[in-house]
Amino acid sequence: MPGLRRLVLDVLKPLKDPSIVDVALELAKVPGVEAVNITVNEVDVETLSLTVVIEGDNIDFNRVKLVFDEVGAAIHSIDQVVAGERLVEIPPRPEE
Repeated sequence: MPGLRRLVLDVLKPLKDPSIVDVALELAKVPGVEAVNITVNEVDVETLSLTVVIEGDNIDFNRVKLVFDEVGAAIHSIDQVVAGERLVEIPPRPEE
């Protein structure tokens, strides 16, 4: 059965430990996850604003949420979801 293939998440993580390296390694252990990319968008006094891209085959979203809960991070928004047999890219908009 086809499942989740890509998630793009806006995540807020406390500035304190664990590092984004540790978070990425924990996410990579989630069933179905094949790749993780974490980008820091903004650093505040107490938080990091992150874009987290997770790709794989039949990603277990509940386990992804659990990893963020365990590190004290919160999913602020789900910005992209791709599900099905293959990845689908957003086509470029024609020039106006």
